[in-house]
Amino acid sequence: MIAFIEGELAEKCPDGIVVDCGGVGYYIGVPVSLIGALPQVGSRVKIHTYLHVREDAMQLYGFASKKDLELFKLLINVSGIGPKGALSILGSMTPEQLRMAIVANDAKIIAKSPGIGAKTAQKIILELSDKVNIEDMIGVSDSSMNSAGAGSNGAISDVAKDVMQALTSLGYSNSQALAAVRAVSEEDSKDESTMLKAALRNIR
Repeated sequence: MIAFIEGELAEKCPDGIVVDCGGVGYYIGVPVSLIGALPQVGSRVKIHTYLHVREDAMQLYGFASKKDLELFKLLINVSGIGPKGALSILGSMTPEQLRMAIVANDAKIIAKSPGIGAKTAQKIILELSDKVNIEDMIGVSDSSMNSAGAGSNGAISDVAKDVMQALTSLGYSNSQALAAVRAVSEEDSKDESTMLKAALRNIR
């Protein structure tokens, strides 16, 4: 198993990159979003990798962080989702957005990824909902989030759930509602009315 590859970024391709490591060029399939985020060709990079082995081929897939790699592994374990499908999803949305969509049961935003339909998006949520929670999201350890949106075990508080329901009834998506609730400060989370007003200020 190749855990990561560190070396010179030799080339950027439409759906991957080439990293020169000790004079050997490794082609690594990566999400489209990562290609644009990487530094210029010639820069030194470290890519966390997953080696996918089939009867007729071996392919490296790479990510910027271990968390992103773990999310990729979860996706390819969903029935009907292969590495290319997982890359399509992670190229269309950030890992945090995907985690948020899973927690918020928002299949519509996942289904916007190329090649991923509504049924497949719902299957992803169904199979990963017990493996992804608020604690997996960036910034969940902030004191404001622990007090405003979630308890110490990562569960969404009852007040936050009520506010999310109110936001979705106003036409906002589950993901928008969850993001807005997560951004509410501790000071503004004392009651449902105050929290709702603060969440509406945060909504995108």
